[in-house]
Amino acid sequence: MTATGGLRVRVHATDPVRRHGLAAMLQAAGHLLTDETPDVELCDMDRGSSPLPKEAEAPVVALTRGSPAGAPAGVLMPDATAQQLDAALRAVFAGLLVRSTAAPDIKGFAPADDMPLLTPREREILGLIGEGLSNKAMARRLGISVHTVKFHLEALFTKLDAASRAEAVTKGLRGGVIEL
Repeated sequence: MTATGGLRVRVHATDPVRRHGLAAMLQAAGHLLTDETPDVELCDMDRGSSPLPKEAEAPVVALTRGSPAGAPAGVLMPDATAQQLDAALRAVFAGLLVRSTAAPDIKGFAPADDMPLLTPREREILGLIGEGLSNKAMARRLGISVHTVKFHLEALFTKLDAASRAEAVTKGLRGGVIEL
């Protein structure tokens, strides 16, 4: 977060005109465009942008009319207003999931009937369990302590009513929370 209260945002848009327009909206809202480590990443997927960044360094807000691959933390229509864009970026930065009411149903946003709502970090931990990472490896990848990983694992196991990592991953896969 910048000193003025805005966020550091990395924009992924291959169309230079669209990128300039998004940059103007973001700067008017007090955000700073950066190629350094961002607070939030913004992907314009309907206008020639590449898919979601595979190794995004921050939560992602996607601008698209379709269903984006992966599980972005936010999905807005490409014609979102500056106010909607600003609100979505700030909400995603705060750890919330955002989805425009006009956006299509996106797998992973709405919990299955018997699937509890997981935080973005719990979803991330569940995905890393699915990759077979140890607590120590998860801590390194996420830049958090092993103790914090264990805290998230306990919360995840409780919410999923899972007794093991394998059971948690199975429930996550069945509930559409993660994909392997």
